[in-house]
Amino acid sequence: MNELIEITGLIKAYDANHVAVNNVSLTLPRGKIVGLLGPNGSGKTTLIKMLNGLLTPTQGSIRIGGQPVGVETKAHVAYLPDRTYLSGNKKVTQILDFFCDFYADFSRERAVGMLQSLGVDPNARMGTLSKGTKEKVQLILVMSRQADLYILDEPIAGVDPAARDYILRTILNNYDSNATVLISTHLIGDVEQVLDEVIFMRYGHLVLYTSVDNIRERHGKSVDAYFREVFAC
Repeated sequence: MNELIEITGLIKAYDANHVAVNNVSLTLPRGKIVGLLGPNGSGKTTLIKMLNGLLTPTQGSIRIGGQPVGVETKAHVAYLPDRTYLSGNKKVTQILDFFCDFYADFSRERAVGMLQSLGVDPNARMGTLSKGTKEKVQLILVMSRQADLYILDEPIAGVDPAARDYILRTILNNYDSNATVLISTHLIGDVEQVLDEVIFMRYGHLVLYTSVDNIRERHGKSVDAYFREVFAC
């Protein structure tokens, strides 16, 4: 089965006047890097949280690998939130220990290699690291898992431009043909080089789901330029 994510009639309403995701139906295949794009308030984060089982849909369903979102799917989803969650005085290497114990699919060897490439000292304590370095560590932890679905919410927003290319190469090189990467970002120009497909959302609605090649061939534009045209921004 090539489909990894099946979303059917998905609605998330916080109240009658606030429908964050509005009747979205979508099927995403395995082996793709997909950009989840839209202005603030478009429903991207709400959709991501439902994919992770952090929010319950008001209506509709999500299946990942044929299973409804729940305990079984969480074992196959690696999630990078848009906020720094690593804090305290633990050493980076102690956090690697925790991930090794908690996730059966976590590769310590891969994580150590990425730490070295990004110049992060594994013996440094989290409280001494800058916000950008903490975000690098979080991404390394996520991409060191052998997951079916990687969900990355603003993975390069907090890092310096010099590290962005490496991070994007890390994403490209650390998932296999049976996995899918879903990237939510505002830095479209920086990430479109790695994207296979894009999802455009606005006001909770699905506006567009297509391949990057289709945008370039049919419209003669980059994804960034076409996004600006569609959303007039």
